[in-house]
Amino acid sequence: MTAAATPSRLDLDPGSVGLVQTEYVTFAEPPEEMILTSGARLGPVTLAYETYGELNAARSNAILVVHALSGNAHVAGRNSPDDRKPGWWDDMVGPGKGLDTSRYFVICSNIIGGCHGSTGPNSTNPATGKPYALEFPVVTIQDMVAAQARLIDHLGIDRLYGVIGGSMGGMQVLQWAVAYPERVRHALPLATTHRLTAQGIAFDAVGRNAIMADPGWRGGNYYGTPGPAHGLAVARMVGHITYLSEEAMRRKFGRRLQQEQDDYHYGFDSEFSVETYLDYHGKGFVGRFDANSYLYITRAMDYFDLGADWGGIGPALARTRARFLVVAISSDWLFPTIRSRKLVSHLQAAGRDVTFVEIDSSAGHDGFLVETEKMAALIEAFFAPDPP
Repeated sequence: MTAAATPSRLDLDPGSVGLVQTEYVTFAEPPEEMILTSGARLGPVTLAYETYGELNAARSNAILVVHALSGNAHVAGRNSPDDRKPGWWDDMVGPGKGLDTSRYFVICSNIIGGCHGSTGPNSTNPATGKPYALEFPVVTIQDMVAAQARLIDHLGIDRLYGVIGGSMGGMQVLQWAVAYPERVRHALPLATTHRLTAQGIAFDAVGRNAIMADPGWRGGNYYGTPGPAHGLAVARMVGHITYLSEEAMRRKFGRRLQQEQDDYHYGFDSEFSVETYLDYHGKGFVGRFDANSYLYITRAMDYFDLGADWGGIGPALARTRARFLVVAISSDWLFPTIRSRKLVSHLQAAGRDVTFVEIDSSAGHDGFLVETEKMAALIEAFFAPDPP
């Protein structure tokens, strides 16, 4: 008697893009290094990326997805049948989904400064044969987008049908639209801002200080050691709080204690459900992210000011040629709706074609990732008048 085959995780993913492979492109080989915003030179540069769907004959259906702080190039599908989870926006990317891979050629790239296959502080410095650590130059959102433009060149695409991303990804969308106006047909910045407020910079500073105060950080030279595990976990815990709304946390946790606990222990170990939740996510983050990358990426967000290179936000947005869909999340207090409305006002003043939608959601900042049905409907309606 033959046993029934056990279904793979792929069999359980309706509409999945299936198995996908991460690819890599390397450019800026010395002496033709990238000249960064800071004036530093970086090369060679490798970008990790994944693609989904097929590029049409006119090369007019490519959509670039740009990720947030902790993201990577693996936006959909699975890299192996045994992957525990699919890509970070799998509900949005695939056949028949919001970014329909039966119609669009979807590209997702890991950023420079990251730690998931692209050149960053944990990469080998060719000058020393050791990880760059803090010898890695400071990079900006501008530099990240300039590197992505090199990837798009490599893929033989002159103009992107769309660029979409949330949070720090939304900053990259805006930079794409301003720096490469003739190459972006539709720009979709989600739950983002054209520059951080003092509060946003402050949260980033707390996370960086948690990492650098950990003795395991060793001035950034911790590779080959356990590293600043506690500091990075705390940084992630602080960040995770900002991604959720008060309502979502109240509904999910309230003041409930851990399941096995029926009264206070009158100590300082984690007792409340919300504490153990943060512990779990902090420790999980340590296993998949590089602490130095956290420093570099949050600093890039701090430095981002869309109008700074163009004489102000008005002249910057006047350069753009894309149609814009700006989306805010009603309960997002990290990048609140008022920030999106200000961006829309600047776009309107510049005479741009802009649609603005606030999604009613209690999910907080993470709403752009979890409200996929609402987001998919918005994207379909936005693209409909102007197909590839």
